[in-house]
Amino acid sequence: MGSDDLTTRPSPEGAGGETGAGRDPAAHGAELAVAGLGLTGPRGWAFRDVSFRAGAGSLVALEGPSGTGRTCLLLALTGRMRTKEGTAEIGGLPLPRRMAAVRRIAALGQVPGVSELDPSLTVAEHLRERALLQRRFDGSVRGLLRRPGTRAAEARARIDEAVAAAGLDLAALPKGERTSVRDLERLEALRLSIALALIGRPRLLGVDDTDLKLSDADRAEAWTLLRAVADAGTTVLAVCSEAPAGALRITTVATPAKADPDPKTTAEDDITEEGADDALAETGRA
Repeated sequence: MGSDDLTTRPSPEGAGGETGAGRDPAAHGAELAVAGLGLTGPRGWAFRDVSFRAGAGSLVALEGPSGTGRTCLLLALTGRMRTKEGTAEIGGLPLPRRMAAVRRIAALGQVPGVSELDPSLTVAEHLRERALLQRRFDGSVRGLLRRPGTRAAEARARIDEAVAAAGLDLAALPKGERTSVRDLERLEALRLSIALALIGRPRLLGVDDTDLKLSDADRAEAWTLLRAVADAGTTVLAVCSEAPAGALRITTVATPAKADPDPKTTAEDDITEEGADDALAETGRA
């Protein structure tokens, strides 16, 4: 990919729009208000001039070719990367000032290099580990003092709730819940990653590469799943190459490079696949 200057803009049907209209204002999901947001790394801007609004329980598709800053935008909006310019409020929490608070209400499904599944673990091991971590870091002191049997029952109930919401049929897997992640089909791995994220009952769910390497049928199932999660009240951000109908579409695109760029500004304005990767390394992950 060349040294193109990238911009990010909503598509016509999403421009200035807001999905989730008519929802209860006290809905579980986080409202998003983004204005002129930009993030830069050592090699230039990963994305810039992002502006949109989305109501609680919206399905927001971050659409664009690979290398156009889609993943960096996802991580920034979930409090994992520090932006350089512009403003954003996630559930009323301003970024980047309240990044830690945003991370507490936002969960990630699959994001390569950030929240990947361990191929050597089984589905059950992943679920139990996530429930244990959730109880350890998110539970109250009173909750930690409950009887072991009560805590185990609560963890099992939370797992069952998340698995059902993700549409993950454990009985249909090759070895049930003892199936290793390496033996899962891509759609089932996506469902597992979403189930793990939903164990924390987040207000905002972020998923990367939603439609990558999926058949048309599996892609339709994946979007049906994410739309169901949004309809249940959780706001969803999904990175994709092609947004589905009905989603709020935020498109990242590459524009032609300037004919005679100023050498002093090239390093700041060039946007490449490596530029997005460097931005991730520069800002760090949480």
